[in-house]
Amino acid sequence: MWRLERRPAPSRLWSVGSPLLAALVTVVLGIGLFALLGKDPLAALRVFFWEPMRDARAWSELMLKATPLVLIALGLALGFRANVWNIGAEGQFIIGAVCAGGVALGLKGAAVPVWPLVLLAGIAGGWAWAAVTAALRDRFHANEILVSLMLVYVAVQVLNYVVYGPWKDPMGFNFPQTERFDASALVPRLFAGLRVNLGLVLAAGAVVAAWLFMTRTLAGFAQQVGGLAPAAARYAGFSERASLWLTMSVSGALAGLAGALEVAGPVGQLTPHVPVGYGFAAIIVAFVGRLHPVGIVGAAWLMSLLVIGGELAQSRLGLPKSITGVFQGLLLFALLACDALIHFRLRWRRA
Repeated sequence: MWRLERRPAPSRLWSVGSPLLAALVTVVLGIGLFALLGKDPLAALRVFFWEPMRDARAWSELMLKATPLVLIALGLALGFRANVWNIGAEGQFIIGAVCAGGVALGLKGAAVPVWPLVLLAGIAGGWAWAAVTAALRDRFHANEILVSLMLVYVAVQVLNYVVYGPWKDPMGFNFPQTERFDASALVPRLFAGLRVNLGLVLAAGAVVAAWLFMTRTLAGFAQQVGGLAPAAARYAGFSERASLWLTMSVSGALAGLAGALEVAGPVGQLTPHVPVGYGFAAIIVAFVGRLHPVGIVGAAWLMSLLVIGGELAQSRLGLPKSITGVFQGLLLFALLACDALIHFRLRWRRA
């Protein structure tokens, strides 16, 4: 019978190359899926992987989608490295968007640009929402996975309350949405005629800062040791409590910033449709990117490609909306399978 046998030493080459292999396996499985659905596999692959990159406007949309994924995944990767499992980045994204929207509406009519205050409000909101999880784990030893995940649904209800209630646009024909934000509250665009905005520059800066923190600082080293060997970290004097608060604060702040960029950028107002799953998709991005800032950039680009490709497949090929989630799931399962074969090998043994 076939059995899994642990390898003496995992391959360093495949530790880096397995995400690429997982992406290739996902494409192969996608070809089979398209064939089963009665679609031309080559035409479907062209829609998924070529159309989102066909011109400058398409690249602009691709970078617009990748920006929040990079920001959220960077914060999650920092926590995952330290064994702090923040699964509720979607909730922190939503609260960041709500706080940013509140400032944008409160400063309506301002004569000077207020978008920096809008972004700071989003950062503060995401941080505060993550701090609830950190405080409950720190004080009562609550499981941060369950707490952060449950707070996502609370955040959704907070958003629904404000857009259906006190912040609802009185001239919005009874639609659950706020008034449009003033131009002074919107994040500046980088290029005329394209929607990509200053968030791309902020995300690039966050990637550099995260890389420097993880690889060039004592605190980053402490996070990694705490995740790999908690007993050794305690013996070395590294504080588990400080690691918890640092990782939750950074991941919450980055998720809140992503939410602020979303509502002060392409959306321009608060609606019930602000949460689109960036917080959950960023978990896949973090792991496909090997919890490394540079890898996260590539993984976010691939995930954005799948999201935009899925939207195009709906309109051009008549595929269901769930096709994007199917591809995301295939990518994650392919990565898990490849990672298993890095540490184990198949051996045939007689029963």
